[in-house]
Amino acid sequence: MWQLSSTVRHYPWGSRTVIPELLGEPSPADQPHAELWMGAHPDAPSVLPDGRGLDAAIAGAPDELLGVLVHERFGTRLPFLMKVLAADTPLSLQAHPTTAQAEAGFAAEEAAGIPRDDPTRTFKDPFHKPEVLLAITPVEALCGFRPVEESLHCLAKLQLPELKSTIAALARGGLRAAIPQVIALSAKRRESLVAAVAMRALSFVNAHDPEFINTYRWAATLAETYPGDPGVVISLMCNHLRLAPGEAVFLPAGNLHAYLCGAGIEVMASSDNVLRGGLTTKHVDLAALIEVLDFTDGKVPVLHPVLGPGGLRYQVPVEDFELTRCQLGADPGVLTTDGPQVLLCAEGTAVLGSADGELELSPGRSAFVPAGSPLTARGPGLLYRATTALRAG
Repeated sequence: MWQLSSTVRHYPWGSRTVIPELLGEPSPADQPHAELWMGAHPDAPSVLPDGRGLDAAIAGAPDELLGVLVHERFGTRLPFLMKVLAADTPLSLQAHPTTAQAEAGFAAEEAAGIPRDDPTRTFKDPFHKPEVLLAITPVEALCGFRPVEESLHCLAKLQLPELKSTIAALARGGLRAAIPQVIALSAKRRESLVAAVAMRALSFVNAHDPEFINTYRWAATLAETYPGDPGVVISLMCNHLRLAPGEAVFLPAGNLHAYLCGAGIEVMASSDNVLRGGLTTKHVDLAALIEVLDFTDGKVPVLHPVLGPGGLRYQVPVEDFELTRCQLGADPGVLTTDGPQVLLCAEGTAVLGSADGELELSPGRSAFVPAGSPLTARGPGLLYRATTALRAG
């Protein structure tokens, strides 16, 4: 096992307190700390004590580090990435492709000769990107489409002539008609529509009308940051999700979502395929987004853990990853798994024991453990563990 040196990503929406405090650094920091990456993603691989990137180490000894089963299933790469995500302001409205969609889109852009760092490039790799977010502070998010009847009521309640065409499209053709209609509006029409929606939404908030109050409050807030952005209108048709610490949400391919605020432990398939639909100044590929979106409407289930080996396990319907919350006591507990592990100490102290000896992790520090390596852990402390959901036998 090895302790990891990992990268903090500084995006404008990040928090100046959550990650610095976890790492024991001055808080508030002088710049936003949005994400702490732990894994072998080629954009920011964690570094081993000998100076090698974890991605390079895995490429050199995939059977030993990943295990034969994971190597055969996913190739010479760690199939998941673990993050601490901390948002003070909203992220972009986005969705991720299925594996088949990612493979086709990536191949098409490679054939077209579009450089992978081109800002108009949509598919950066041929992999899907499902993800799970476990709240460590209260989290608010837009997640999937609310029931169509509810969306119609939410839009109609605003009583805006500017929304008539959107309401008509939604009533006639459902979300598959309404979402493209909003995104495809001219810049001038979008500006007037978003301004009208924000003003009317704020009037309901100021009147303390409880119906849709959080949806309307966020629409008005988003319009301040992104005037004329179609994501403001689309947010009215999305579920407004609130997670308490310890609750989680799984985001499958095609789910339209945006984290609005809060912090959590995020584990995802190791991919960089993000198709944006709004609340951003970055490139929006309307055709590709519509192709990958899941227009199913309905409430999004909150994910609650089940007690499993090592702690509280957040079960997800993919093989790439799973997440476990491990509350450590003074006596060692067994954390051996068939697949590779990335372990993050979040509170207290975590003393890992293996054939190599012991490794002590303080808050914010993480470790990589090769597949199948006998492992124990003791505290008192709190660990978050990411591994694969593949099982031998």
